[in-house]
Amino acid sequence: MASIADLKSTATQVRRDIVRMVHGVQSGHPGGSLGCTDVVTALYFHSMKHDVHFSMDGKQEDLFFLSNGHISPLYYSVLARAGYFEVKELASFRKINTRLQGHPTTHEHLPGVRIASGSLGQGLSVAVGAALTKKLNQDPHLVFSLHGDGELQEGQIWEAVMFASHNKVDNLISIVDLNGQQIDGPTSKVLSLGNLRSKFEAFDWTVLDMEGNDMDSVVAVLDKAKSMTGNGKPICILMKTEMGKGVDFMEGSHEWHGIAPSDEQLAKALAQLPETLGDY
Repeated sequence: MASIADLKSTATQVRRDIVRMVHGVQSGHPGGSLGCTDVVTALYFHSMKHDVHFSMDGKQEDLFFLSNGHISPLYYSVLARAGYFEVKELASFRKINTRLQGHPTTHEHLPGVRIASGSLGQGLSVAVGAALTKKLNQDPHLVFSLHGDGELQEGQIWEAVMFASHNKVDNLISIVDLNGQQIDGPTSKVLSLGNLRSKFEAFDWTVLDMEGNDMDSVVAVLDKAKSMTGNGKPICILMKTEMGKGVDFMEGSHEWHGIAPSDEQLAKALAQLPETLGDY
C-alpha cells in the first residue's frame, strides 16, 4: 500500500495529466475529474486488490465501475499510472482511432475498462450485478462504484439502490461525488437532491461521510467502509469535493464541467501542479 505522501504525490501528477489531456484536444471534462482525483487514486493505489494484467471477468479481484463516465481523463490517467497500459498513450486522448474515447467504451479493449459509461444512471445497476455475481461465485472480493451527485436525479439509480438492499449486496461500496455542480448549474437549483443520507438510509444502506479532497479522510473512510462489508447492507459513501480541485481558477464552478483550458490557463494550472512522476 502507498503512503499518504505517495498518494498525494500521485494525485498531483494525475491532476497534471488531466489538464494536459483536456487542453491537448480542447475537449473533455476537467472539473469533475480534478474533484474526484483523490478518491480514484486512493482506490487503485491503496484500497483495491486488483490485477493490472487485465481480465474482463475480474475474478478474485476487486472491481471498480465509473458511472459518471465523462470524468474519463481521471480514469485513464489512474489506469495508466497504475500500470494497465503505457503512460504515453494518454497523449492520444479523444483523438482519431484512440482507445481513450471521451467516454469509456469496451469495444476499444482498453485494459481496466469493463463497461461503457457516460449515459448517466447505469453504473450502479452494473456494479450491483457484479457484486451479486461475486457473492454467488463465493468470490470474497469487493465492488466499488463512483457516481456524480447530479446523476442521482436518474430514476434507475434508485431502482438499483432498492434492489441492492433487498438482496443484501453487502460487498458493494458506492461513492457519490457531492460537488453540488452539474452541467447546467448547481444541483440545488437544477433539481435538489434533498437529504441523501436520509434517502439511502431509508433504503437500508449503511452511509458514511468523506472529505473527498483530504487524502487522510479518503483513506480512513475507504478503510472503514471495507471493514463494514459483509454485514448484510450495501455501503454508500457521501463524498464532499470541490469541482476543479487543485486548480484555483477552476474550483467550485460548474462552468468547468466540460470546457478546456486555453494555453495561458494551462500554464497557470500546471504551475500549481508540480510534476511528480514524469509527464507523458
